[in-house]
Amino acid sequence: MSHENIHYQIEDRVATITIDRPERRNAMTYAMNAEYGRLIDEAGKDDSVQVLVLTGTGGAFCAGTDLSALDAQAPDKKGGPAVVREPGRGWWALADCPKPTICAIDGPAVGMGAEFTSHADIRVASTRARISWIFAQRGLVPDTGAGTWLLPRLLGVPRAMELLYTGRFLGADEAKEIGYLHAVVEPDELVKATRELADTILKGSPFAHRLTKGLVYEGLSRSAAEHIPQSGKALQACFGSEDHKEGVQAFLEKREARFTGR
Repeated sequence: MSHENIHYQIEDRVATITIDRPERRNAMTYAMNAEYGRLIDEAGKDDSVQVLVLTGTGGAFCAGTDLSALDAQAPDKKGGPAVVREPGRGWWALADCPKPTICAIDGPAVGMGAEFTSHADIRVASTRARISWIFAQRGLVPDTGAGTWLLPRLLGVPRAMELLYTGRFLGADEAKEIGYLHAVVEPDELVKATRELADTILKGSPFAHRLTKGLVYEGLSRSAAEHIPQSGKALQACFGSEDHKEGVQAFLEKREARFTGR
């Protein structure tokens, strides 16, 4: 399936969403954002998909919101684009997706593009990746709310605050050094490195992946006393799953497991 600027394909259990608007460095419009969210939701519900990858084309990941298109983005009474925030993480589509998610970052990821990278579970980048939460320089706060909630949890408060206050570009090597990136490779190796990571993830149980991701993200906003019982419930569900039985059998038979996600 494809959209004019958002492409979607599935290959060997890995779905890839590609932002394809190179003439604007993959800057997002309202319509693109809607399609992006729809496709992530579709991948999350598709049993044939076990890992989801987000990337961009033309040597760029995403230059953020297309500021030249703001007039078309449902202005409110104050003259700015309408902003609606529902309870929960509805604007963090990759974080909400129950499948493991990877961002493959080549070139600039700016503003909303930087936010997208923080929504993913794991990030792989090329040597020319440059990430900037540039919002303060536009008189804004991070537009999806992830920069002020997820980023401090990923990097620690002082480092996140410095990036948010200054809006400076975070280079690939520094981003890996501080733990934001899983790996940095040459641009022509990015697709291969991302696929190798996805293939490693595919060896695990989709059933366990789904519960693990839920526990991690939900655990970010609850106490240990609240978290441990939920972890116990998830573990009990795993014990009763077909994936657990298959995992044990595969271990005993010294073969790779053939998980079904059930």
